[in-house]
Amino acid sequence: MKTELQHINFPYQTDSHKEYHISLSYQLFGQDLFSAPIILINHALTGNSNVAGEKGWWKQLIGEDQVIDTNKYTVLCFNIPGNGYDDFLIDEWSDFTPSDIANIFLKGLGILHIKNLYAIIGGSLGGGIGWEMLAKNPALAELFIPIACDSKTHDWLHAQCLVQKFLLNGNDEPLQKARIHAMLCYRTPQSLNDRFQNTYNQDKQKLESEDWLNYHGKSLAERFSLKSYQLMNHLLMNINANDKDLGKIKARMHMISVDTDLFFPASEIRMCFNKLKAEKDDVFYHEIKSIHGHDAFLMEYEQLNYIIKNIL
Repeated sequence: MKTELQHINFPYQTDSHKEYHISLSYQLFGQDLFSAPIILINHALTGNSNVAGEKGWWKQLIGEDQVIDTNKYTVLCFNIPGNGYDDFLIDEWSDFTPSDIANIFLKGLGILHIKNLYAIIGGSLGGGIGWEMLAKNPALAELFIPIACDSKTHDWLHAQCLVQKFLLNGNDEPLQKARIHAMLCYRTPQSLNDRFQNTYNQDKQKLESEDWLNYHGKSLAERFSLKSYQLMNHLLMNINANDKDLGKIKARMHMISVDTDLFFPASEIRMCFNKLKAEKDDVFYHEIKSIHGHDAFLMEYEQLNYIIKNIL
């Protein structure tokens, strides 16, 4: 199957009643469409549709003979409109919510004549959009695997996104500064302390940890636009799937948390699990053990692969 970027264009009215012309881009991996079970991957905040292959950001999970085996499945991934991977940007990013992105993805599936999915798998923001999609269309998928995310943005995460918003509205290297702050939320004190151990770089006259943070700030600024990051932060800040609709979801659900996650704490995901378990039998909970915090879903592949292999 060809994996190049493809586009769907259509008009869309946001929940806030703003009219847009949407260019929804996507990529397909593995088997030809409608020849195999379809798995929809929803990407995370700085991710994109390129999930597999040599430069795929989730290639440790998706590909030939991987856990999500492209010899067995058709893998579909949409770009969140405005993420910039396809050069489509949104100036008025506050017009959109995760509910809108869910509506857009559902419309994209409809245009592609996809009525049912085998699975929806999403990490972080992508999982939040998955919750929103299934709240709107409870029978869409047989299986739902939200990873390191909850069905809503709770107060702590909202507060961190608010700090991000303040930094992104600044004039002096806003994206770089916001990314440095975000990295401290994606990881944990133990993760950074164990890795760097106060090592001082004599050549650069700074701590190795400071150099590492600056690198990540500059790296993102080089590949990501300010508008895109503002949009994605705004979306992360406003995940809010309707609680009344969650119990109607038909999919078998496997919720995966990280025990040290500072963004979507495992305790909150367990609370969501316990509420749903009281209404549904086919809801399951799994926990990745890691010192690395939220980013563990992009690092602890041995654990993640083992969990998902047993689910699929």
